[in-house]
Amino acid sequence: MTVPPLLERLAATPKQLAHLVAEATEEQLDSSSPGEWSARTIVAHYRDCEALCEGLRIMRMLAEDKPVLTDFDELAWADARNRTRDRKEQLLGDFALQRQATLNVLSGLRPEDWEREGTHPSRGTFTVRTWVEAIADHDAAHLAQLEATLGETLDDVLQRRFHPKEA
Repeated sequence: MTVPPLLERLAATPKQLAHLVAEATEEQLDSSSPGEWSARTIVAHYRDCEALCEGLRIMRMLAEDKPVLTDFDELAWADARNRTRDRKEQLLGDFALQRQATLNVLSGLRPEDWEREGTHPSRGTFTVRTWVEAIADHDAAHLAQLEATLGETLDDVLQRRFHPKEA
């Protein structure tokens, strides 16, 4: 994938999340099927992944020569995550801010920077480009998870909000 569409995909995610959860009640945000994350936890995962993992991994690949990046234990994170900024507005705002910081770094990369390499214990060798593509895919996977958890797709929300049925 070329860089501009990739950056557009990353830039779209905060707005997509905001549309999906804007009208969700506290009960909807906190309910989940057994063994599944709640919508609130999914949005918190976006925020914390961006701030604690993905942005740092990209920065290390840009600053170091072929760094070895560690795994992110999502199960341990979900059990022990910081919940002090767990209001819907805080989660969305914090994620948007962190994603914008990532986009600011990525938008200034030279072609050779996109080809810098890193390694990951379970993913092998990758470049900044292939890692960012994986972030975009990760966004899409969790967006689908969020849609399933809330019982409504992003398309449904946008259709309802911007194209209401005529009375």
